[in-house]
Amino acid sequence: MAHLEKTAEALRKRGYEVTCFKTGEEAAAYLDSKIDGFTVGFGDSETMLALGLYERLSGHNEVYDPKHPQEGKGFYDTARICLTTEVFLTSVNGIAETGEMVNIDGTGNRVAGSLYGHRKVYFVVGRNKIAPTLEEAAYRARNVAAPKNAARHHYKIPCAVHEDHCYACSSPNRICNAQVIYWRKMNHMDMEVVLIDEDLGF
Repeated sequence: MAHLEKTAEALRKRGYEVTCFKTGEEAAAYLDSKIDGFTVGFGDSETMLALGLYERLSGHNEVYDPKHPQEGKGFYDTARICLTTEVFLTSVNGIAETGEMVNIDGTGNRVAGSLYGHRKVYFVVGRNKIAPTLEEAAYRARNVAAPKNAARHHYKIPCAVHEDHCYACSSPNRICNAQVIYWRKMNHMDMEVVLIDEDLGF
């Protein structure tokens, strides 16, 4: 976990609370113990799915997840509700050992929810997202994570078909419409980064 600890120390210097875990199960149990009795929103994350957090947290929280739309509500309605919850959980597409984090979004619900308005935001990040520098983290977000995410949605766009790199396409299904770099923790926000020594998500 040496590279996790190095990244964790850099994140702490940038104002974040940071916790590190060897396994996703340990991280999920920690989050399950910390988040109790809140309204909770998810940011359309494969990492959250892999950890089973929707099921775990739903037993003692009011949970909204675009991947689990409630009856009568679709993705977009549920995503809007997620922007108003007390707690918001998401991941990032890339994180630098120097402490910067990078997210790319096509719809905007994930990055919007991660920036403002919640009592607390958790970024839950597997070791596969870590890169040595900000430039490499940004490259990973655009040329590794975005193509895999587009392929997951079965979009007929070049990056999804080839799953190799960004083609700077002009498709209406383009998945990389905005890129956010988190230089530091946002002012007046409680933000915690949960680092996990397993490969999780894209």
